[in-house]
Amino acid sequence: MTRRVESGHGVAAIMGLVLAGLAAACAPAAQTPAAIADTPDTPFKLATVEAGGAVRLAMVLGDQVVDIAGANAHLEEEAGLSATMLPTEMRALIDAYDTASPRLYQIANYMAAGAPADLPFVFAADAVTFQAPIQYPWNLFSVAANYRLHAEGMAQEEDTDAAAGDEAPPRRGGFDASVISQIDPDRDAPVVFAKSARSGIIGTGEPYYIPPGRTRIDWEGEVAVVIGEPARLVTTADALDHVFGYSILYDVSDRGGPPRREISMFPGPNWLEGKSLDRGAPFGPVIVPKEFIDDPANLDITTRVNGEVMQDANTNQLIWDDAHLVSYLSQIMTLYPGDVIATGTPAGTGAERQQFLSPGDVVEIEVEGIGTLRTPIEDYPGSAMGTN
Repeated sequence: MTRRVESGHGVAAIMGLVLAGLAAACAPAAQTPAAIADTPDTPFKLATVEAGGAVRLAMVLGDQVVDIAGANAHLEEEAGLSATMLPTEMRALIDAYDTASPRLYQIANYMAAGAPADLPFVFAADAVTFQAPIQYPWNLFSVAANYRLHAEGMAQEEDTDAAAGDEAPPRRGGFDASVISQIDPDRDAPVVFAKSARSGIIGTGEPYYIPPGRTRIDWEGEVAVVIGEPARLVTTADALDHVFGYSILYDVSDRGGPPRREISMFPGPNWLEGKSLDRGAPFGPVIVPKEFIDDPANLDITTRVNGEVMQDANTNQLIWDDAHLVSYLSQIMTLYPGDVIATGTPAGTGAERQQFLSPGDVVEIEVEGIGTLRTPIEDYPGSAMGTN
């Protein structure tokens, strides 16, 4: 009897296994998350935005702005991707881009067809406030006279000021545009000056305030190079390996006004007071990683004042291109991730035209493939306090 019971249990067990196997064979296949490519198939821009009451590191995909942290968590939960920590600040993201970029590519590829607008980490581009993408880089540089036509225009401006005599403010002291044709970018160095990042950088849409008594505030639209990897003593051949991406910078310039000193031991302009103006470096609205810029040496750049085109050029007209600028600066100092180099402004500045900005004007700088940086011009708050 006992053997018959054990035998019955054995038969039942065997039948159970058979039935389970048949059920599994007939059941639909288990769903697994579709593979999401971690390659740069979907172009994106990077931004620092204020949205939903918080400051967020974001990816711009067309007319949508995607909070990177929120999208990353969504992909881990919905698509079964492995947990990956991503920085929440732009400079940290740039520093970690080698390891972070595969996940960013996955986010962009996943969202390529457009994300549902009701997801809590997705915002319409016109519903967020774009801040300066980096607040603040360790170093911020700008390049003087890096477009041939602008250099020639500066020379004409100097001649005009000289003819005006004592009524004109002191100018550049020895600037010589006649040597432009002799410059060899591989041999000769550009003139580079530093701007104050902490005091100067503001985001798109933020106003520049004209200081009291200053009547010659100029527009200068520039393509900005953002450093991605530390660069020290690099060659021009290797320089672009150290570039992260490209943005836009407005090099606000004070072309002079009432003299700030009656006597000076040093002739010529004071670059600090002319270039490192408070709020004098509007920056953004986005950074485009270099893998999504087809040819940085062939980007159209246009500056408009109140809708009127004032500057219209292309980066193929630069005397020193981005590789030469990165290499040159790296011979002097170490460049760090997030450092910004504004590559110089084209012809058509206010100084060349003898036209300057007034409260109520709006400066817009558009660069092909990047976007538009917009800066309203306003009176300095409380300007009735008098000149500085």
